[in-house]
Amino acid sequence: MSGAFTWLVRRGLPLVPRPLVRRVAMRYVAGETLGDALKTLDRLAGEGAMATLDLLGEEVTERDKAVAVTDTYVGMLAAIAERGADANVSVKPTSLGLKIDEAFCHANIERIVLAAKQQGSFVRIDMEDVTTTDATLRMHRDLATRHGHVGVVLQAYLRRTLTDIDALPDDASVRLCKGIYIEAPQHAYRAYETVRANFLYALEKLIVRGVRVAIATHDEHLVCGALALLDRHAVPRERCEFQMLLGVTPDLRRTLLAAGHRLRVYVPFGRDWYPYSTRRLRENPEIAGHVLRAMLGRR
Repeated sequence: MSGAFTWLVRRGLPLVPRPLVRRVAMRYVAGETLGDALKTLDRLAGEGAMATLDLLGEEVTERDKAVAVTDTYVGMLAAIAERGADANVSVKPTSLGLKIDEAFCHANIERIVLAAKQQGSFVRIDMEDVTTTDATLRMHRDLATRHGHVGVVLQAYLRRTLTDIDALPDDASVRLCKGIYIEAPQHAYRAYETVRANFLYALEKLIVRGVRVAIATHDEHLVCGALALLDRHAVPRERCEFQMLLGVTPDLRRTLLAAGHRLRVYVPFGRDWYPYSTRRLRENPEIAGHVLRAMLGRR
């Protein structure tokens, strides 16, 4: 796809009618309800994949809504346990009140972590933009040290990530991804190959530290590089897994599963599907281009 058309796709998405975006983009979202998400878990289990559930929504500014999100996550963990599914949950601090008050957010996440601990499950604290990084790492360190059953995310494009690895608590669990938020150059690497190189550098550093690592990428170059590092350092398969987004590179997902690797699929659901879906489409202009062509053709 040409650079000009890619630019048009990314700029034109806000003009696309929501029903049309929904029709194409729902490949990335399990649905609007927990029931929809649980059905997706069953389908993925049939492939041999694990899952992590995420309730869509972020930047919550009302305490009542943050508490409601917390209640929903506690219910999600109970539903996963009742189903016997090989799944856990991911939470975004800003959906649990981080922009309201860090202590309030911390208490909400702790409640979810304690519920997960009771169910023998696990909570992944997602990483958002750089304004949240320090607070997220603080909350993770405290909860991991006191309770366990909780991990965090590090983003390879951030310049600080290698230093953040040094400060992780013992026996940490980390999902390593490239990172998707638009950050200033002083915070993040911009060049594609630089981000790739830092991803593999960070991954090896995590492996050497003995961190339980989740390798979150759809980049075949990084998958191959990761496999080489896992082999070189003789990492036991129970200490690592690959992670992918629902609806993205399913063939690569099946290839890894067929080779016997542990793989977890990120399964988002909820009424706030539109901002998440348009972000996924902006990251994948080829698919977004089909949306625009359909709109233009219909008109």
